[in-house]
Amino acid sequence: MGHARLLIDSDTGIDDALALAYLCACDHVQIEAVTSTPGNVDVEQVAANNRALLELCGRPEVPVLIGAREPLQIPLVTTPETHGPQGVGYATLPDSAPVSSTAIDAIDYWIEAARGNPGELTVLLTAPLTNFALALRQEPKLPRLLRQVVIMGGAFYHQGNTTPTAEWNTHVDPHAAKEVFAAYTAAAEQGLPSEKLPIVCSLDTTERFEMQPEFLTQLAVEAGCTESELVLASDPEGTLSTASNPLVRYLSDALRFYFEFHRHYDQGYIAHVHDYFAAGIAAGTLDYQSRPATVDVETESKLLFGTTVADFRGLWGKPANAHVVTGNDPEAGFAELVTRLGSLARKFNTDS
Repeated sequence: MGHARLLIDSDTGIDDALALAYLCACDHVQIEAVTSTPGNVDVEQVAANNRALLELCGRPEVPVLIGAREPLQIPLVTTPETHGPQGVGYATLPDSAPVSSTAIDAIDYWIEAARGNPGELTVLLTAPLTNFALALRQEPKLPRLLRQVVIMGGAFYHQGNTTPTAEWNTHVDPHAAKEVFAAYTAAAEQGLPSEKLPIVCSLDTTERFEMQPEFLTQLAVEAGCTESELVLASDPEGTLSTASNPLVRYLSDALRFYFEFHRHYDQGYIAHVHDYFAAGIAAGTLDYQSRPATVDVETESKLLFGTTVADFRGLWGKPANAHVVTGNDPEAGFAELVTRLGSLARKFNTDS
């Protein structure tokens, strides 16, 4: 597990926040920048969430940038019912200093960073692919310049979570996702090495990362909290954490909202933490299995709008443009998550 330099693009909702906190807890991960894409909430709120969370995790120096303000061709649809009005459930954080108006655009930043550090940077995309599509339009060499790309999005043999067949990130901006995969098809036709193709974490494997409320009880123990942290299905909705540790409190309040949301949709008092799994792949800390495929996205049909399709058998006669993740180990993943977050949280104990 070597040093990893990450560009993170998120639309910070609850699982994005968990993933970002996890990456802040990894000593071998250098976060170059966090770019914000509209999705779960509008982009100003996403950027505010990212800044506040980085500050909470002791990484206030990481630049937070804004790229696109809306999807490429369709209006933005946000999801307050899934992630709460601010995008992070019941968690609230004071916003840090406003972004200066001279702040460099996220897309320009990516391109300059990739050109300046060829083969060094890993891009983690836990948002709609709007910013990445715009960056690829401006710099078609990006697939060669980046070290690795990890995408959380899509659903292949799994029910969608937004329509019967479409996953949320892809459905917010299917045109962007289609452009990204087309750019990688073109790059593959020009001999892009297989290890530079994007690793796609779809619902098929991210939904196996099913967090139980006991996770927060374990996290509080690992963080050295003196009081036990209990998030119970029987609690009144909206109960706030009283944990003495600010990071435990923040994650507990964010995740409680997510447990309640999943229960409203008859999935039980659990939370699917999609983005954490993708973050673990980008950080090189989680094991997975994958298969090469040619991925495309449906943008014409009303019925299947935003659906991802993977050709694993070469029926289209096109080269593979992605590695679709087919297997993972949630138990090992949650053990890794509680250890890392616990040691990060211990730094902020106020009652020791």
